[in-house]
Amino acid sequence: MNYVFYIAAAVAVFSTLMAITRANAVHALLYMITSLLSSSLIFFVLGAPYIAALQAIVYAGAIMVLFVFIIMMLNQGPASTEQERVWISGKTWVGPTMLCAVLLAELIWIVRGDPAWLPGKTIIHPKDVSKALYGPYILVIELASMLLTAGLVGAYHLGRREPERREGES
Repeated sequence: MNYVFYIAAAVAVFSTLMAITRANAVHALLYMITSLLSSSLIFFVLGAPYIAALQAIVYAGAIMVLFVFIIMMLNQGPASTEQERVWISGKTWVGPTMLCAVLLAELIWIVRGDPAWLPGKTIIHPKDVSKALYGPYILVIELASMLLTAGLVGAYHLGRREPERREGES
């Protein structure tokens, strides 16, 4: 199963490079979603199906789709309709679709094959992940949650607009 890992890793590297080098934000996000799906397949091949499912559902499914909606919402105005047609043309989807087809073919081949495909022949269960996260790494998890909360508060304060003051108000 090493070649499945290497193919998924090559797809991840290629799609990440394409995401970095695209000038158009929507094109870059499509390649980034492909990169996250390929890293999900890598987790699956390495014996962590729970982490693979979380990677696919949370990152590729929810956060990246949210980014696509935000980008499309920020381009408001009459010229944005034509710009969205250009962004979502058929040729935009060819690269990410081909890369995702390769990943899907690998996943189907793995699932239909021999169940002893794991390199270490062990599977990391969700209980093991939760014991690690809430055991020796509890301080790191709490610090990360405080950092995310501070980032959220900072983004709110940077993004909000001050109400315009009229003359005579202090």
